[in-house]
Order: sequence, then C-alpha cells, then structure tokens
Amino acid sequence: MIIGIEAQRIFRPKKHGMDIYALELIRAIHKIDKENQYVVFVKPDTDICLKSSDNLKVVEVEGKTYVDWEQVSLPKAIEQEKIDLMHFTSNTASVKISCPFVLTLHDIIYLEKFLSQGSLYQIAGHFYRRWNVPKIAPKAKFIFTVSEFEKIQIQKALGVNFDRIQVVYNAYNQQFRVIDEQQELDKVRVKYSLPQEFIFFLGNQAPKKNMKRVLEAYAQYVDSTENPIKLVVAESSQTDLTNLLNEINRKDLSSNIILTGYVKHAELPFIYNLAKLFLYPSLRESFGIPIIEAMACGTPVITSNTSAMPEVADDAAVLINPMDTSSITQAIRKVLGSDSLYNDLKNKGLNRAKAFSWESTAEKTINFYRAVLNSESIKSL
Repeated sequence: MIIGIEAQRIFRPKKHGMDIYALELIRAIHKIDKENQYVVFVKPDTDICLKSSDNLKVVEVEGKTYVDWEQVSLPKAIEQEKIDLMHFTSNTASVKISCPFVLTLHDIIYLEKFLSQGSLYQIAGHFYRRWNVPKIAPKAKFIFTVSEFEKIQIQKALGVNFDRIQVVYNAYNQQFRVIDEQQELDKVRVKYSLPQEFIFFLGNQAPKKNMKRVLEAYAQYVDSTENPIKLVVAESSQTDLTNLLNEINRKDLSSNIILTGYVKHAELPFIYNLAKLFLYPSLRESFGIPIIEAMACGTPVITSNTSAMPEVADDAAVLINPMDTSSITQAIRKVLGSDSLYNDLKNKGLNRAKAFSWESTAEKTINFYRAVLNSESIKSL
C-alpha cells in the first residue's frame, strides 16, 4: 500500500514542535515499516533534512501560502501519487482529497478561545484552523492526539466519537541525553555566550508560553537572592524582551538575561545539559516535548500544573500555577536551594523520559494505518 504523509514545513530551517513531530515520526516509521510504501509531501525550503530512499519517496510540492499549498497543490499531488491512505500531521488537512485519511490533532486551543495576541502569522493560523478543523475532523478515519487531556478537549469541542480519537504520545530524539563530552559542551557555551550557571527558558511570541510572567517571577527571584544566576532565553528577540521588561518596569534586568535567538534542534541537548534548571511554565500544552527533552538530559524541570503537563511530567518535575508569578519564583528558589530535591528531580526525570520513544509512537501509528487499510476495519469505523 502507498501511504502519504503531509510534512509541509520540515524543510524550513527554523523548526518547531509540529515540524519536529513530523520529521521524527517519519524517520521512525521508515526504520520500522518495510512493508508499505511511503510518500512524504513537503514544501521546498533550504533545510533538506529528509531524502528519498528504498520505500520512502520525498515529493516537493509548490505553494504560495500555507492554505494554497494544503487546499490546492497538495490534493493534486496526492492524486498523482495514487495514495491509498493519507496522514496529515499538523492539525489541519485538505478538505477535498481522493483517499481516506488520518489526522494528528495536536491541540484545539484555537477553538476554545478567540486569540488576538501573537504575530500576524500566528493569528492567521488560528483563523484558518477555526475554519478547517471542524470540516475535516468528522471525515478522518482516526484522529491522533498526544495526551489524554487533549483527547477529552477534542471530544468536547468537536463531538467526535471517543473510539476514533487515539492517544499516541510524542517522544524525544535520542540525541537528548546526559552529555559527557566537555569539549562539545564548551563549544556551545562559547557560541551562545552562556554563563557557568543559568536557568533556561524557551520563549517565543506565542502568548501561551507565558514569557511576561516568567520575567516577573525571575525579577522576584533576583530581588530575593544574594547571588542570583542568570536567565537564558531561547527563541525570543531583543525587541520582545525590551517591550516586556518595559511593561513590568524592570529594564534593569536586561543585564541578567541572555538571548540565544533560535537554537538548532541538534544544539538544544547541549544547552539543556549546561543549564542548572529548565523553566517551562506554559499556560496550555497538549503535550510539551521540551519537558521530556530536558529530563532526558538530566536537567531538573519546573512546569505547569495545567492541561497535559502534569500527565507528561508525572512526579518528575515541580508543578506550579503558571498564572501565579510567586509560585514560579518559589519553585526556582526551592529547586536551586536544595541539593536533595535537585538530585531527586534529576534522577526521576531521567527515568520518566524512558517512557517515551519515537519507535513506540511509530509502531502505534503504523498499527492504525493497517486498521484503516484493512477493508473490514474501514467498514466498522
């Protein structure tokens, strides 16, 4: 059988969560399944991270915009490649295609509230998903989502039968590990001007990442600590930082904060290893891959007590109220001030990370492909 996988953005140089998911899933499927033929549809860009080989064909599909690519160009390519089953990996799908399909619906936050914050690109994406997802969800043979929490949200919002929503957890690449190669660690430290000790935070323009409260909590930590360690922020611009520091009236903090800009996925394990603590107090996550990436590197994690984050972290992280800056501050002081807690979190995190692998994710996904491709299974859906 010929199975198509939508991976529109995996060739873009700056990859984020859904792009990483698609790329890692495809690599794991290709390693495991030698029975079916796979066609991966991508939009041309500069980071050629996947190439055609034996039972995997990479097809570049042109498109001016995200919508044009998915609704016009992709359906034509699917028909031309004679796809038997299509997997859309990034929340949305072509409304009209010539074969059955499955959908990975990472989250439905855009259906839960009107989002007017974020970049113009992010706002446009919210509007597109609000239009697209209610149309395609009833048509999907299976909907994959990444946590039990999100499964419940999807069922409530879209009324899809529980049996058609399948939880298939995300995972992490094995490059996320405890790294002992000091020379390689030093290279990354120098490249990003990292201090000997620092708190690491992945921030961007998405409102859910909670950067303003992180800065407020860090300000409280600095004010209440004799020798505070610095805060390293990835994926945020100087303009964003300056604006937020102005909002909280703490321009003085700029000397305590280091911006790395975008960090390549291959370099993230080194930064996790160098960090004293990983801070992930997001307002809403359907999974939260950075939680287990940090744990796999032996870095203690502080994350939120909301949405899917407690499900992913289990008892291997300190959980805080992301709306309460004092809660974040207290957790930072608590973890950094207790060697026993610090080591306990490190050990629990390493064990917790072992529960997630892309091979397991791929095996479960392939089993659902087989169920759809089996004519009797299709009749029973």
